[in-house]
Amino acid sequence: MELSKIVWRRFFIDRIELNYTSDMEKAMHMSHGVGYEVYSRKHEVRMRVEKQRERNYAESKRVLAEITSKLYSITN
Repeated sequence: MELSKIVWRRFFIDRIELNYTSDMEKAMHMSHGVGYEVYSRKHEVRMRVEKQRERNYAESKRVLAEITSKLYSITN
């Protein structure tokens, strides 16, 4: 995802102009229920999506650590 332009209004980002493919659009809808057009226009939506991404990342790291620990204990 390439960030091509950010439009500032006062102290907040008003809109982010993004380059995205149709596959990226489908994935965004499936994962977060919104498209890139809404994501680029609404700060609240961006924050909700990014917080969910952070939670998903943390959960993935936890699962990986658990699997790695179990595999290590099996091999020793």
